[in-house]
Amino acid sequence: MRSLLCAAGAAGILWAAAAVPAAADEPDGFTIGDSRIAESSGLAASRTHPGIYWTHNDSSDGPYVYAVDGRTGRTVARITLRGIGTPRDAEAISLGPDGNIYLGDIGDNMGGAWDHVWIYRFPEPKRLHDATVTATQFTVKYADGPRDAEALMVHPKTGRVYIASKKQDGSGALYEGPRRLTPGGTNLFRKVAPVDLWVTDGAFSPDGTRLLLRSYFGARMYHWRNGRPKDDIGSVGVPVEEQGESVTFTPDGRTLMYGSEGRDSRVEPVGLSGAELPDSTQQERPSKGGADGNKGAANGSPGASASPAGPITPKATFVRSVLVLGLVAAAVVGVRRMRRKDEP
Repeated sequence: MRSLLCAAGAAGILWAAAAVPAAADEPDGFTIGDSRIAESSGLAASRTHPGIYWTHNDSSDGPYVYAVDGRTGRTVARITLRGIGTPRDAEAISLGPDGNIYLGDIGDNMGGAWDHVWIYRFPEPKRLHDATVTATQFTVKYADGPRDAEALMVHPKTGRVYIASKKQDGSGALYEGPRRLTPGGTNLFRKVAPVDLWVTDGAFSPDGTRLLLRSYFGARMYHWRNGRPKDDIGSVGVPVEEQGESVTFTPDGRTLMYGSEGRDSRVEPVGLSGAELPDSTQQERPSKGGADGNKGAANGSPGASASPAGPITPKATFVRSVLVLGLVAAAVVGVRRMRRKDEP
């Protein structure tokens, strides 16, 4: 019993160090209870069905996407994608302003050896039940060579697709796709900003004025202006998870929902405040850039400059990671010591 109390106390300390819990009026977390979902690797809040979250497994599952009820954790629909073959390494999911769901088969278990990856697009179902739908497949290449990536984000105003690659040869990057994806040829994604973060997922706020990129132990928030990340807002809390893989904004933009891989994995809320909140939630306060700043954010990428933005850096993320790892180690040592004391 003493060992269990010690472990519970350590878990509470770790949570406090890693994230600020959601407020009382924000959504609760939930456990994904479907045994078929053992490697939840992406998360997207539905815009058609309140309280529903779309997710999918990592590699070795099949062409499936799941709709999970955020109140009960129960799967309410499994969508089978027809016409695309078996996904190689599906890592991310996002919803576009066109009413479509985008599934990013963008991982690369060969460390950047595959010369192309794929994006699959299909309409978000109007009714939630098991169904088979025809998906459109898009071939993707990067202008500067193959990359391993786990984050795909569709801008909610412009519909432009972005991919954040993981660190490779010392750095990652944010890549921008063409204005419109075409199924008949290769869609070239070009680097628009370096990313000094081991990105496992990302998300745009519903109004398109914030970009959130997460890693296993930290997350960074940025203003989104004229189709580029601007003004690093800073670190955002991340709950301690077995393997933090996914993130999405709630439809009102006030809360982040973080997901993890593993069976019976948890999806945990973290409330936003201050400059972290999207512009649409702060209409009573004029934005720092005034009307022009808001206009740039709403217009998104079509009128954007082609020059790369400044680096996206982690700043406090490393410090946060060290603190969390240190607390994990201390908790493990404490539990072991208590167990030895409990033994006869």
